[in-house]
Amino acid sequence: MARLTDRPKQGTPPPPRSPFLPPAPRPQLPPAAPALQQRAGAGLVLALLSLITMMLIGNLERAVYVVGVALAVAAVALILTISSLSAAKRDRTRRPRGAVAGVVLGAIGALFSAFALVGFLMFWSQLMQYAHCMNGASTVATQNACQQQFDNSVSTEITLLGGGR
Repeated sequence: MARLTDRPKQGTPPPPRSPFLPPAPRPQLPPAAPALQQRAGAGLVLALLSLITMMLIGNLERAVYVVGVALAVAAVALILTISSLSAAKRDRTRRPRGAVAGVVLGAIGALFSAFALVGFLMFWSQLMQYAHCMNGASTVATQNACQQQFDNSVSTEITLLGGGR
């Protein structure tokens, strides 16, 4: 009968661990290089900047440009954070702090910006007509008339895009 103090022979597999014990600790990886941490931090900041930019659209006439810039900034954020993650994996170091958050927020910013850009480009003429109408509207009644005209023109455009008559 084997005792607890007996050592297993060379070449024999170790005895199985109990499933009730916590797993054996993995060896700690060294931290990522400072350049990778800075790249991941810059990506996170750019991802946040793209989301903030999307919230600050105030002028409909310039909105398509703002959305385009937000999309470009989100794409740069994704490039920076994904490249820092892959470089850290290649170097066998820990992930840079904030890289995963940068990827997630950059992807959200890119998707949101892309959908908004498609929407602005699809309804560009209706949006410009609405913006010009609202610039000339001085009363609530005329503003409501502009809103109603915009709603009607967008619903007509959607009907035409859907193939309905």
